[in-house]
Amino acid sequence: MLNSKTANTSFRILDVIKNRWSPVGFDNTKPVEKEKIDILLEAARWAPSSFNEQPWSYIIGYKGDETHEKLAGCLVEGNSWAKDVYVLMLSIAKNFFEHQHKANRFHMHDTGAANACMHLQATAENLGMHQMEGFNVEQARKYFNINKDYTPASMIAIGYPAASTENLPEQLKQRDESERGRKPHEDLLWEF
Repeated sequence: MLNSKTANTSFRILDVIKNRWSPVGFDNTKPVEKEKIDILLEAARWAPSSFNEQPWSYIIGYKGDETHEKLAGCLVEGNSWAKDVYVLMLSIAKNFFEHQHKANRFHMHDTGAANACMHLQATAENLGMHQMEGFNVEQARKYFNINKDYTPASMIAIGYPAASTENLPEQLKQRDESERGRKPHEDLLWEF
């Protein structure tokens, strides 16, 4: 299990959660097996969703194919580091309930839950996964014919983490080497 940045938690939680993190340093020479991507998608498939609607779907590009090139072309400059990661994926949320034909205000929440399940499975598979909001949504809509009934949710980089950060630009190197942190446990509670 991926564990190079184990979280210092306040309470006992599952190891897969403690070990989950989002690297920016990936081994861009090591292909990710299609079977592992299928395993990640299976983890997403079993995520909870309102009315079991499962409003998420994915566009997957593998390094060297046209889909990967288009997905990379949607990334903003600040996420250009991800252009060479072996797998790029775009999560897409359906905005309506199929069974009621009305708006689903939980579509992004549910898609996020599926992505989180996929991220935890990636950690168990020794893969790195990094979600990004920094991409051109309109370009993604154009490239992949995504109509207004669907929302491009997040771009996702998936690959094997780099063994070393020495080849990363200094700013990215610091991101991968710094200790993980979270706001205090007590800040999770709403004050009223």
